[in-house]
Amino acid sequence: MTRDEFRNLLSQRLLVLDGATGTELAKRGMPQGVCPEKWVLENPQAIISTQGEYAGAGSDIVYSCTFGANPFKLEEFGLQDQVHEINRDLVKLSRKAVGENKFVFGDIAPTGQFIEPFGELSFDDAVAAYKKQVAGLLEGGVDGFVIETMMDIQEARAALIAVRELSDLPTMVTMTYGADGRTLTGTDPVTAVITLQSLGADAVGCNCSTGPKSMLECVKLMKTVATVPLVAKPNAGMPVLKDGKTVFDMSAETFGEFVPDFIKHGVNLMGGCCGTAPAYIAQIHKRSQDKTPVAPLQDRISAVSSARSSVFMGLDKPLTVVGERINPTGKKKLQAELREGSFALVRQYAQEQADLGANILDVNMGLSGIDENAMMRKAVALLSQISDRPLCIDTTNPDVMEQALRLYPGRALVNSISLEKERIEKTLPIAAKYGAMFVLLPLTDDGIPTTAKERTSVVEKILAEAKKYGYGVEDVTVDGLVMTISSEQEAASVTLDVVEWCAKTLKTNTIIGLSNVSFGLPQRDWVNSAFLAMAVSRGLSMTIANPSSQILMAMKYATDALTCRDKNMTTYVEMFAQAPDPTPTGPIGPSRGGKKTGEPAKERTPAEHCFDCVLKGDLDAISNALIAAMDTGVAPKILVDDSLIPAIQEVGSLFDQKKYFLPQLILSADTMRKGFEVLEPILQQSADKEEAAKEKIILATVKGDIHDIGKNIVGLMLRNYGFDVIDLGKDVAADAIIDAIRKSGARIAGLSALMTTTMTEMKEVIQAAKEQGIDTKFMVGGAVVDQAYADEIGADGYASDAMEAVRLAQRLIAG
Repeated sequence: MTRDEFRNLLSQRLLVLDGATGTELAKRGMPQGVCPEKWVLENPQAIISTQGEYAGAGSDIVYSCTFGANPFKLEEFGLQDQVHEINRDLVKLSRKAVGENKFVFGDIAPTGQFIEPFGELSFDDAVAAYKKQVAGLLEGGVDGFVIETMMDIQEARAALIAVRELSDLPTMVTMTYGADGRTLTGTDPVTAVITLQSLGADAVGCNCSTGPKSMLECVKLMKTVATVPLVAKPNAGMPVLKDGKTVFDMSAETFGEFVPDFIKHGVNLMGGCCGTAPAYIAQIHKRSQDKTPVAPLQDRISAVSSARSSVFMGLDKPLTVVGERINPTGKKKLQAELREGSFALVRQYAQEQADLGANILDVNMGLSGIDENAMMRKAVALLSQISDRPLCIDTTNPDVMEQALRLYPGRALVNSISLEKERIEKTLPIAAKYGAMFVLLPLTDDGIPTTAKERTSVVEKILAEAKKYGYGVEDVTVDGLVMTISSEQEAASVTLDVVEWCAKTLKTNTIIGLSNVSFGLPQRDWVNSAFLAMAVSRGLSMTIANPSSQILMAMKYATDALTCRDKNMTTYVEMFAQAPDPTPTGPIGPSRGGKKTGEPAKERTPAEHCFDCVLKGDLDAISNALIAAMDTGVAPKILVDDSLIPAIQEVGSLFDQKKYFLPQLILSADTMRKGFEVLEPILQQSADKEEAAKEKIILATVKGDIHDIGKNIVGLMLRNYGFDVIDLGKDVAADAIIDAIRKSGARIAGLSALMTTTMTEMKEVIQAAKEQGIDTKFMVGGAVVDQAYADEIGADGYASDAMEAVRLAQRLIAG
């Protein structure tokens, strides 16, 4: 089946997927703690009967039993050298189960690792690992691929790139969202769709974590921006403990009642996840027979994304500001820092520009004397962690662009592609491979066209080439090419004519770099802001500018209001309601809570700088900051009590408010850990050191469960809050946990489970402890666990995330 055939089929009817596999295999005798893939190969009839029943219930597509068949997961069972064979043979079993009249999609799932830039596993190593799995699936004869249960957008990207570099078969990607509507690393459904469909996914959606009701809300959000069909695989409600077994609380009939709504709101492929069985799939098949699929509402969309947010462009959207400051050209201090390998100013400029209203951050590392490729990768990695603003990759080097786009965990904007031979032949295919939007520069090998007509002719030629790679006018933004009026006063009118033609005739986005127009003139802000207003009136949708210019940003908000891009003038009123009246000599600019943007910040003390390092996750600066603070006489104990601990507490508060997400939480925790490494030797020699022993806490993923990424994050945070964490690892038997509690004397034990088939082990541990007279407090967590389940099994508390685990541990100790 080709990708076009897949799309055509979905336009005709809903395709029914399969249901849960793990629980069905357990019914057929698969024990806990074994490698499911290996067990199935040794007991082939189990998967053949399972998938045969799903096919009989109406499944059009079944997933190969390869959820954990990537090198990292198989390594846990010593099977990492058999990746190819295991994947190949499991696909053949699925084909045997369903025959040639059903489709078999190769199932690809998480590695259990955090991937660069959010984790230690390099992105290229992740892609290489997934390629090993993809190669086996291809040899087995899959009809397509499904990348599922992804909690990290970067891992989903790695898997999708691996597929696309080896195959052109249809590929679906489904993410897993929590109760807050975001993935573990903070990606919302809209952002995920924008990123994945641009990278080449043929269908995007969600699976696991929630039942149909909650998942339907995610689907509604995704439909607004999806240019590809949507996928949904909800759980059968939520798990509950019944007669000592984990069951889901939604019947097949109730599950089926949601099917019409899923189809109505745009789902084109539907199946079931945890707790579903052939009866649930039969309900989907039955209730979808007379329903017509809803086609994607968008053919294309003008949007870019980071890992945690999206920005939309167009004449019906507020003017998009691309912050220009992360560019060493003309910035001696930034040049010096980059040559020393420091990113302090990059970090500072990113935060300042975001605070001042930049929607996108331009990143340029073009500087003599440095490795532009390496520095661009470092900049992209840093900015992806510390900022939610999408990036504009600004380089003329095709190799640098490819490395940046490959690593970037979103849909980037590329600056730029012209009709120059190297850019049109090398850069355009790279941008297309990674689904980036690009700035179209009407420039040729002969130079800059002087007239508007000549420039628009170049625009048309570049677009014709771009369309060969699947681009449309919505995927580009045309640079009007601003020249300085100090040498050619008519230059501004040429640019404005190009902007107007592109906006009104071509119906595409436009962008200008404001600073060029006023080069060589005094009081440049006045010229820049006036030119901005003129360009907006002609249809400008984006500008590259310095958002610290108060008059320029004020003009942006005013023109948004005047052109009805700022609906109900909400943003304008918010920005200026408390602002002082402008005067000819006074500052002009928007106000947030009465403070003018751009107003100089009060200089921070050395101790406050240490606080800021932890708060902002400045891993590179914390050591020197602490040393500098101690050099001014601040005692190490004071730095711990008044800077580091309050900072990590503030990080926790921001995490609770969903202003910070897991990447920032981990970065700040790592920064605090590094700070403690600096202070601890000094504290050990100082009378300031407290002699009280750290409170011990046991952590373990229960027997039969090999998932430990959540537990590891909890352990990291507990250590940063002063706990002595004894991590027993994963797949830990009850007696081993009890033995560790006895030997350590720990007053708290944390139990984790990700699977419905293993969550009952938590009850076994807690009951065993009570029967043996152990009064240790137990807290539980994991994707399948909630407070009701914790109460039911007699746990002393439930934590939904790492910060809540810290607070729960503190309460249990205090109580």
